[in-house]
Amino acid sequence: MIQGSFRSDGEGKFSMSTLLEKQIRINRIVTTSIKHARAIEDPVRAKIVEILYHQALSADQILNALKKTGYKKALTTVRHHLEILKESRLIEIARIEESRGAITKYYSTSTKLLDFQTPEDFDSKYSKIIDKTSTKIEKVLKGLTPKTSNSKGKKSQEYSQYLVMEIMNRAMTNVLENPSKK
Repeated sequence: MIQGSFRSDGEGKFSMSTLLEKQIRINRIVTTSIKHARAIEDPVRAKIVEILYHQALSADQILNALKKTGYKKALTTVRHHLEILKESRLIEIARIEESRGAITKYYSTSTKLLDFQTPEDFDSKYSKIIDKTSTKIEKVLKGLTPKTSNSKGKKSQEYSQYLVMEIMNRAMTNVLENPSKK
């Protein structure tokens, strides 16, 4: 049985009354592929990406690092997770060593995963900084947009936005990860 209040549209048809409606403002664009999202949907795999950001490690070393953070997994399970992350191109083999006939692969990542929750007061606390930064970024975007928008149509417009976001993300990463020495 459907509950709620109904109203007539004047032609004998009834429709549900709207109980809540609000405008949702876009305040975040996530640039990731479904392949990446699926790869890090498992908390262990996300933790592996976080661990590998700091240094290249072998599967055994990753296993030990996971244990220190509360994840107790078998080595075969860790290897399975590494394979999924490798297929999604979130991690790669950084080096291979040979010792006494045994081969050891060391994995690393070019992705920094920031796993934080935005505080509830974020917008009110940082709104002035966001506004000032938005004005500055708008100038940069005006220079980037013509270089990324070659086709027409909604999908190509979204792809252009994706390209701009990736360019900005990588530029921000360059600045944050390699601060210039002053």
